[in-house]
Amino acid sequence: MLDNDLLKSLKDYLDREATRINDTLFINNDPVQFPRRFERLQDIEIVAILSASIAWGNRKMICNNCEKMLRIMENSPYEYVLEGEFEGLADELNIHRTFFARNFKYAMRGFRQIYSNYTSLNDFARACGVGESETPSWRLVECMQQQFSEANNGATDSQCLPTQLKNTALKRINMALRWLVRNDGIVDMGVWNAITPGQLFIPLDVHVGNTARGLGMIERRANDKKTVIELTDILRKMRPDDPVIYDYALFGIGIGEKSLASNEEIHKANTI
Repeated sequence: MLDNDLLKSLKDYLDREATRINDTLFINNDPVQFPRRFERLQDIEIVAILSASIAWGNRKMICNNCEKMLRIMENSPYEYVLEGEFEGLADELNIHRTFFARNFKYAMRGFRQIYSNYTSLNDFARACGVGESETPSWRLVECMQQQFSEANNGATDSQCLPTQLKNTALKRINMALRWLVRNDGIVDMGVWNAITPGQLFIPLDVHVGNTARGLGMIERRANDKKTVIELTDILRKMRPDDPVIYDYALFGIGIGEKSLASNEEIHKANTI
């Protein structure tokens, strides 16, 4: 457990790194650029969820394949969903690694069902009581799974939405929610009000987890739901109203870009 002095030292270090990396220059090489191209809320929501859904692997490849999805949707995601043009796609069309048109169509049907009954995904989240949940992102996925499954004759598709909600870290959905909910006017868009920034959870992947372990913030080796909650609880002690601002720091440290911290700085922060 971190004592108050170490917590303060870590906060000062992570604040510096978050400020350095949470910059508009970050946008051009990150999938967040794609939902940011749109102004209509429904377009932003669709592109945020889809872009986050394929945000694994090489970042350049992710961005190239997000462009591919936008071309498929003719750069009009909301109309594309409502008009159902996606049904004409060949199931085996590859979009990103193991994500194919059959997975894309599954998601499109789910979005179409939600938007047929709710003005926005934000309104859907509010109607589902997502903001009243202790774990809003997991509650959101639970509600979306029900709608997506109904729209697909009872089928589930873990390529679109994780199915093991008791254990999954929900990295991609937590990242999409960071984009949609955080509202500092820099990288994230802040277009949702169904939940607040203080209710967000850290998007936990291998690098973020290893960085947090290197800083002595967590000890568990598994990158799962329990670790997400444990790490986010620590980040909330630093910034109760905006814990996932530190996603920028934990993501950026050690990546090797010019502006990012070195391993020596990690060690220094961990031994202050």
